[in-house]
Amino acid sequence: MEKEVHEQYEYARRRLRQKKVLYFHFVLFLLGSLFLFIANRFFGFGGTTNQNWCIWAITIWFFVFILHFIKVYITDRFMNKKWEREQIDRLVALQQKRISQLESRINEDTENKI
Repeated sequence: MEKEVHEQYEYARRRLRQKKVLYFHFVLFLLGSLFLFIANRFFGFGGTTNQNWCIWAITIWFFVFILHFIKVYITDRFMNKKWEREQIDRLVALQQKRISQLESRINEDTENKI
């Protein structure tokens, strides 16, 4: 019982940390995008190259942020320790069923030969 409560606490702590890092990433994305836009538009960084370089950088960064969001709110939400345990238990049960079927076949074969 105590171990279960400890696991739940650790899971909650880990999820809270993931969300905190995601929110920090979002704020960093907003400030960084603003900085890139201002640097391109008003200070002329990249003036000799393609004028839309900051849009490309912001778009790539946004894509990375979306992947981070998916990982935190979709993937890790459903594929947690409980899900892993259920999958392991299901696979172990399947293997034991196959082993018992093989053992029963072996016993039938030995009885038929005798």
